[in-house]
Amino acid sequence: MPDSVSPPVVSSLVLRPATDADADLIAAIHSASWQATYRGLLPDAFLDSEVAHERASYWRARLSAPGAERRIVLIAERAGEPIGFVCVERQPDSPWGVLLDNLHALPAHQGIGAGKLLMRAAQDWAREHGEAQLYLYVLEGNTPAIAFYERQGWQFSGAEPDQMGGTDITALRYVYRLDGETPDRQNN
Repeated sequence: MPDSVSPPVVSSLVLRPATDADADLIAAIHSASWQATYRGLLPDAFLDSEVAHERASYWRARLSAPGAERRIVLIAERAGEPIGFVCVERQPDSPWGVLLDNLHALPAHQGIGAGKLLMRAAQDWAREHGEAQLYLYVLEGNTPAIAFYERQGWQFSGAEPDQMGGTDITALRYVYRLDGETPDRQNN
């Protein structure tokens, strides 16, 4: 009789606050996510050779910058292994609410609930700070992310020109009302 193989045990996901010491870890997750997700949307030269350095510089500066009270950065771990992160920041002058600036899970760990857990934490944090709405930008052409956000109740509210990796892009803005109502600032 052949040996039976037990299905793998799925470890629970936990979130922990990021510290300045996590800058390189977050940059590595961010870079890996962009390399997998933006292939064909951004130049290969940028994704293959520049993105890791650019993201490391960005996260070192961001985590040590003043204004930490306006943002939260959480790292998702599975069995002690960092697999994703979220960054949410209050934007005092924004007509759209709190910016969900980053939501990334490593490609090998997508589809296990990390994105949903990170998004719920972002929503909870915004509610705790008295906010009524979040917004985010997603790269036009990133259809898996767009579909994910729309399944979670986010609504398209506009498009803006931007630049990433030396390339002109279109950033699609999505909003999410924390009280479950239709976004009231949809056309801004």
